[in-house]
Amino acid sequence: MEMTSNDTKQALSALAALAQETRLAIFRLLVEIGPEGLQVGAIADRLSLANATLSFHLKELANAGLIIAAPNGRAIIYSANFAAMTGLIDYLTQNCCAGSVCSTTIACKPKVLKTASATNTKRKTA
Repeated sequence: MEMTSNDTKQALSALAALAQETRLAIFRLLVEIGPEGLQVGAIADRLSLANATLSFHLKELANAGLIIAAPNGRAIIYSANFAAMTGLIDYLTQNCCAGSVCSTTIACKPKVLKTASATNTKRKTA
């Protein structure tokens, strides 16, 4: 898959949005929470942010395509855009190790599998 100028523009937009401490904290919180997301008040409480400040940063993250705002009655639920996050990671690692399969492109998966495997082994032998 070849990178296009649109891919590059999207990556630059996402990286620029994340290159600010508060926005990075908001995005990481929403990634941690998962697809169910959080209301604005909950984000503000967890990160000790004023609503006006939070609103500005949420707008920047949404404009970069990193978060999704979904109306829920009178509230708006914000969640991480996991497809955009995965796309950014794919963009950044596309030519890793000259395009061949390497351990760095799947670094987080083996750790999870090894941990689960080790736990299962301990349970079986106990």
